[in-house]
Order: sequence, then C-alpha cells, then structure tokens
Amino acid sequence: MSPEEKTTAAQPHLPIRPGGLPAAQESPTSAGDLVLRLKEGMNLSYWQDEWKPLALITAIFLACYFLPVGYARFDTAIMEGFHLVKWYAQEHVLLCLIPAFFIAGAIAVFVSQEGVMKYLGPTAPKYICYPVASVSGTILAVCSCTVLPLFAGIWGRGAGLGPATAFLYSGPAINVLAIILTARILGVELGIARAVGAVAFSVVIGLLMHLIFLKEERQRAVSAAAMGAGTEDERPLWKTAAYFFLMVAILVFANWGKPDASTGLWYAIYSSKWIITGVLSVAFGAALVRWFGIPLWKTVVLAVPVAALAWIFPNTPLISFTAGVVALSILTTTGNDDVQEWFNESWGFAKQIMPLLLIGVLVAGLLLGRPGHEGLIPSEWVAWALGGNSLRANALASVAGAFMYFATLTEVPIVEGLLGSGMGKGPALALLLAGPALSLPNMLVINSVIGPKKTAVFVTLVCVMATISGIIYGAVFN
Repeated sequence: MSPEEKTTAAQPHLPIRPGGLPAAQESPTSAGDLVLRLKEGMNLSYWQDEWKPLALITAIFLACYFLPVGYARFDTAIMEGFHLVKWYAQEHVLLCLIPAFFIAGAIAVFVSQEGVMKYLGPTAPKYICYPVASVSGTILAVCSCTVLPLFAGIWGRGAGLGPATAFLYSGPAINVLAIILTARILGVELGIARAVGAVAFSVVIGLLMHLIFLKEERQRAVSAAAMGAGTEDERPLWKTAAYFFLMVAILVFANWGKPDASTGLWYAIYSSKWIITGVLSVAFGAALVRWFGIPLWKTVVLAVPVAALAWIFPNTPLISFTAGVVALSILTTTGNDDVQEWFNESWGFAKQIMPLLLIGVLVAGLLLGRPGHEGLIPSEWVAWALGGNSLRANALASVAGAFMYFATLTEVPIVEGLLGSGMGKGPALALLLAGPALSLPNMLVINSVIGPKKTAVFVTLVCVMATISGIIYGAVFN
C-alpha cells in the first residue's frame, strides 16, 4: 500500500452530500441552509404538520388543569348554562323549532324558485320585496332562533340577501304583542319608539346588506335565474298558500304566550289555543290527503293515537303535540316522492341548525345566566355599564342584547328590572331593538347559512343602528 493510500485509509469516512463534497469539507453555506440542517438534525419537520394538534391538546389540558371548579360563581354559571338549555329544549324545540323545520322544508320543496325570485329575489322591485319580507316576518312573531329555519329556507330558494335579512330581523323584532306589552309596562313612548325602530330597521338593514354585497347579489341573481328557468308550480297558488297558512297558524297558536291580563281578546285566544291548534291540525291533515296524495287510511290510523293522547292527557298538550309530530314524520317518510323530499329537506335543516342552537344557548347561559339568575358576568356590571345615555352605554346595551338569548316577550320584564337598577332609557331602547332579533345561538346558525363575512356585517348593522337609535331616543326623553 502506497503512502497516499495509507493516508486515505486512515481518514474517517465522511457522509457525502449531493454536491459531491464530504460534510466536513463543505464550503460555508447560507443561513437558510443552516436552518434546514438544524431542522433535519432535530427532526423538526415532523412538527410542521403536528404543531396544531399539539397546541390544541395543550390548550385543552391547561383549561382542564386550571378549571375554576369550586368557585361559587363558576359553579353557578355552569348550572345556569344547563338550566337554560334544559328550559330551551322543553319550551322551544318541540313547539317552535320542529314546526319551523317542517315549514322551511316545505319552502325548499313546494315553493317555486320563480315565485321567490319574483317577490324576494335580488332583482325584485324594492317596493315589493321589502314590504313582503317585513310583513311575512311580522306575522310569524317568533323568537330569534325559530325564525332561522325559515330564513334558511327562503335563502336557499333564491331570495336576495336584502329581503332575506329584512325577514330575518323582522320575524322576532316586530312582534305586535311584545310591542303592546312594552307600551303597557315600560311606557307608551318606548313602545312607539320600539315599533317605529323595528319596522325601519328591517327595511334599512336589508337595503344596506344588499348594497354592501351588491356584486355578489348580481352574480347570485344570474345563477338563481338560470337554475329556476322554466320551473312552474304543479298546484294552484291558492292551495300552496292555504297549506302554508295552516302550518304557520299551527306554529303561532301553539306558541301563543299568556298575557298579563286575565281578560280580553289575547287571553281568550290563549285559553283556547290548543283547541284552535287541534282544529288547524285536522284541516292540515285533510290538506295532506287531498292535495299531496297521502292515503286517507294511513292518516286516520296515525291520527287516532294523537287524539287519544289529547283526551287522556288534557292538561299536558305537549304529549299529543309530540305524537302529532311523530305521525307527520311517518306520513312524510312513507309517502310519495314529493313528501319524502319535504321530510328530507326538513331533516337537513334540523341537522344543520339544532346542534348550533343548543351549543349557543348553553354558552349564553354560562356567560349571562337566565332572567333573574347570574352567569359568569355579574348583572351589577351590566346595570352599571348601561346607566345614563352615553355612547358607551348605548353601544354596550346593543352588544349585550345581541349576545343574550331572549325568548318571546321575556325581554320586557328584563328591561324593566334593568331600568329599576339605573339603566338609561336610551340603552333600554337599544337593547330592545338588538336583543330580540339577535342572540349567540342565532349568530352561529346565520354564519352557517350565509357565511362569516355577511353575518358579521348583519350583526354590526343591527348593533350600530340600535346604538344610534338609543342615543337619539335618550336625548329626547331622558
């Protein structure tokens, strides 16, 4: 072996890089190459894909580790969240949401896209579409969650963003009974201001939403027109109108609230609401048989248990109502193609909306509690922040109202209590204009229907307009 060969053999074997030089003999490299080598040496490339799961698991672990269990306010807030979601499930899901899901499914199947485009579409005349949207929402008189399936239904059939959001706001905000109750308990001037503000809001917010997203609206109008070209209703308009009238009437009368006075027309309707609902249900069943091809024998067989339960449990009408929902589900899932599609659309809305609503109600109860009970946020903070008629007080009132959940008519006694704690009249109006129309669960569902950008703009418009209205009203009447 030559001396050169001995020298080469004595040298340690070095790894060869793609460039051809051993690692120890490479020329100086750039900072980027050094970082790459460091990553390779420490195997950091693995965490480029796994850091997000690690961060999530770490955050959940730390939240559990430092969970303030044992602190009275936290424990109370947890219970308030479950109390509120239990109350919501008992009072609103069966009587409000399920009928609303069936109505939304019917809109998706039995209302022609051409008809929706004509009266509520992006290119419909403003003097037609906005009054139609506002009046349609007003007739329903539902809470901010029950209106959501109906909003999703007309949006899915091609309604313009402006008319759809006008309907979305007007449904819970323009409630005739709530406005009358506001005037009687909180004062005539506040009741009038709420009525005028709510009607104006529904139109102005709808117009602003249309203008802000005008480019998207034009594109949506073109695509919706192409999809709906040549579609016609198979049944006469009066039949479709009567069919929807019966469903909406069942929804309205089944949820008719008890008025304060034990006399008068409102109380008479409340006392007879289940009789009225039963008569409407019979008429609805007859419409299904005559107009939708559901066999008479099947309808009668399923109606007998419902009637029997109504007779056995006269003081618990929710039992027979639930049985009626089950019967309608059986009829629609075993019927012809049209009614099966009706059920499929209704079930689709339920799967999309129900989980978000329940999660939102739970979180709202955790943060703000129920009426008369506190969550994580002390009510004293709210009352202190809403005193006077400053910009801060009105803005906080509109934002707080937007995130709270108000069942129909419950906002009036809540505002009455806040006024007694020092709340200004301007913030009171701001809360009444923003609160019934929005809520945390409501926002979650709106986001799933029209997307985060449009949802953020809609919520911002409601809060800003409620703030401005509160400032003007407070300056005049304080």
